[in-house]
Amino acid sequence: MFIDFAKIKIVAGDGGKGCISFRREKFAPKGGPDGGNGGKGGDIVAVGDENINTLINFRYSKFFKADNGGSGDGNNKSGANGENKYIKFPLGTIFYNITEGIHEKLFEITQHNQEIVIASGGIGGKGNLFFTTSTNQAPRYAQEGKKGEEFEIEIELRLMADVGLVGFPNAGKSTLLASISAAKPKIGDYKFTTLEPLLGVVYLDEYRSFVMADIPGLIEGASEGKGLGHQFLRHIQRTNVLLFLIDITSENPFDDYQTLKKELYFHDSKLDKKRHLIVLSKLDLIMKEEQEKKIQEICNIFEKKIAPYDNSYKSIHFNLVSPENIDTKFLAISSVANWNLTLLKEELYRILNNDNR
Repeated sequence: MFIDFAKIKIVAGDGGKGCISFRREKFAPKGGPDGGNGGKGGDIVAVGDENINTLINFRYSKFFKADNGGSGDGNNKSGANGENKYIKFPLGTIFYNITEGIHEKLFEITQHNQEIVIASGGIGGKGNLFFTTSTNQAPRYAQEGKKGEEFEIEIELRLMADVGLVGFPNAGKSTLLASISAAKPKIGDYKFTTLEPLLGVVYLDEYRSFVMADIPGLIEGASEGKGLGHQFLRHIQRTNVLLFLIDITSENPFDDYQTLKKELYFHDSKLDKKRHLIVLSKLDLIMKEEQEKKIQEICNIFEKKIAPYDNSYKSIHFNLVSPENIDTKFLAISSVANWNLTLLKEELYRILNNDNR
């Protein structure tokens, strides 16, 4: 099960008590103070883990506490520091402080083994030895340890991927991901087969690869929350390149493209400026002798609607460059028949690495 939102409570350890003690030795029955300091409370530490891609561990485990520091002891012995509590989170996790009704973004985890202290343990109290002065050589008091920090935290996961698949339900996104990676998404001939984002690693060869995210199908109004739009759209924000997958059998491929772009824009205007690739899927559903004609017809539609707004627009056979970004290309594929998938992977890798050849 994919979980991308959770609320947890974290409590760092309290500092240990300082000790009130006096030396009691055979030849020094009334020795001076020797009470040690209390130990520091343990911290709550967030750790990035690239092997986790869901927040499901926090569905039932919602309370985390670090150990308290130990109390000081006589003979100027300090208490032991409390053990830190390390909690693993997937890369792309964002942390918000929601204590007492506030909603403040704290930080985010983006790297493997990255460590960030979420809540600091309390400082240990001073023993009576610390308070010894020339005028008070036998203090009979010590400090209590300070309380550890305590927060209510909201955590939100935004998947980190190189390429994000964008398209309407049943456009063939899951089939494409399954065809070019080792991911095994649920595939079916009905809408909303994919109800949760899925990551897959796409390998070109031994030294070249990238991560692709299959985002559940968008619908018109997704930016307003329709069809769980907000939950899906936030995962697209971290991707470097978008792949718009358009069903070649659609009655209005250009309108589909524009609707998808509109929903992305209304959710986050920065998404409209991301480099992207336009891909026609399900080419195998068109008779072979009709394929080139069909593709050219769609190219002409895109050219007619885009060209008036951009003098640099050009089309080269099946490739199309749109005005939004020079990296945008237009390809036709079939995931089922394995047509043009190698070309697609190469093109995506080229865009990701800013190769303009």
